[in-house]
Amino acid sequence: MAGYARVSRYDEISSNKGGGEVEDSGSSAPMSKLQQQAVHVRQSQISWQSYFQGKVITEDVFRFTQEYDKADNERRSQMVATHGTQAIKSLLQILQSISKEQVLQYVLTLIDDLIESDVNNIKYFHQHADQSEVPVYSSFIKLMNRPDPYIVQMSSRLLSFLVLHSRHLMSAEDQRWYLHWIVQQLTTPNNAYMGCVAAALQRLMRVEAYRLGYMHVHGIKPLLDVLASRNTGFQMQYQLIFSLWLMAYSTKVATHIIELNAIPVLADTLKASGKEKVTRIILAAFRNLLEKPTDKQIVHGAATTMISCKVPTVIAVLANKQWQDEDIRSDVESLQAKLEEYLLDLSSFDEYLSEVKSGRLQWSPVHKSDKFWRENAQRLNEKNHEVLRILTQLLQESQDGTVLQVAAHDFGEYVRHYPRGKKVLDTLGGKQLIMGLMNHADGQVRYEALVAVQKMMVQNWEFLGRQLKAE
Repeated sequence: MAGYARVSRYDEISSNKGGGEVEDSGSSAPMSKLQQQAVHVRQSQISWQSYFQGKVITEDVFRFTQEYDKADNERRSQMVATHGTQAIKSLLQILQSISKEQVLQYVLTLIDDLIESDVNNIKYFHQHADQSEVPVYSSFIKLMNRPDPYIVQMSSRLLSFLVLHSRHLMSAEDQRWYLHWIVQQLTTPNNAYMGCVAAALQRLMRVEAYRLGYMHVHGIKPLLDVLASRNTGFQMQYQLIFSLWLMAYSTKVATHIIELNAIPVLADTLKASGKEKVTRIILAAFRNLLEKPTDKQIVHGAATTMISCKVPTVIAVLANKQWQDEDIRSDVESLQAKLEEYLLDLSSFDEYLSEVKSGRLQWSPVHKSDKFWRENAQRLNEKNHEVLRILTQLLQESQDGTVLQVAAHDFGEYVRHYPRGKKVLDTLGGKQLIMGLMNHADGQVRYEALVAVQKMMVQNWEFLGRQLKAE
């Protein structure tokens, strides 16, 4: 099935190279909140006989569950190997028949242990679904609407495992609902289960069809917002970038990731991180972003942004290290070669455009170069005034004093070298925004805004400039 294409490289990265899914057993990472709660849930004592006597569950479900619950791990494995479909039928019937939270928590944990003991046991879920003609995902989606967070998060965890190891895609409706739920969880402040959510996303993104689905529910921008937060730990960085790397195997999604300005966020993380696994996954993501899009302009823009964000400098340092991992060496060599190629052809306007698109304006040499503005001022009109629109947005939204200074300065240089641009700035609202900055708390912002307004108001800036210097 084309929609179910998976990637093989790094497929075992989670278990073999430092732990990718923080809530999974066997990981070297600390126990997650879900794991900690599961320890207590396993100590619960459920009276299965009372539910049987009350005719809530059938006799065959009662007898199997009673024996399975009392059995040790070895005996449970034998029972599943012999009666796998019956095991799943019994446990799912309980989930559907009993609403008490303690019971739901306990049965979900039994199912999780069953999958943890051998992921191949998932096949029995699909066999039961085929026999009963009931979608395998429906029970867990229903439980994710309950108020108890343990039930919700454990249901999500199990659902993501079932999706990953299934030959059948979720229905379009269920897929949208689940992916929306993940986005909502990522945007929930102080979410104690963020690691579980990120791990579920990692599993889903191994399946090609869900990468496009996640893009369609606008999930990438919230993910980047979490990555950009200073409070995001290295484990969460790794998990989220792992998902981005998987997404970037899709041409459409890779293009969208670039357009959402993900590269500066990844570059910042690369420069700040001291963890090898975070470095490794960022390099792999960068490589996909340069290799998977088919539009040459998009790839050129991605490479230019990496150059603007000083990625080649970091790559050069990494190239001098001795890496045991062949994949890292391959990524470093590939990125170094590609970026060097683009560096040779990079124009000053390419560099300027990349800086503007990144939203991270600084006093780089081009901003104060008369030669640059003489040659390129009119290019700010290209693509329906794309650069001017971005600068206008930065003036509206940025809280960074340097960004405001440089944006105001660039507007002034634009109209100085292209006087007809005054009408363009009026139309875009740039002039009004700059005039508003004349009352800004930052003195340097006020100065650049004042100078920019003067350039907009006069016909002969050079004459006025000489007057200002004389004064």
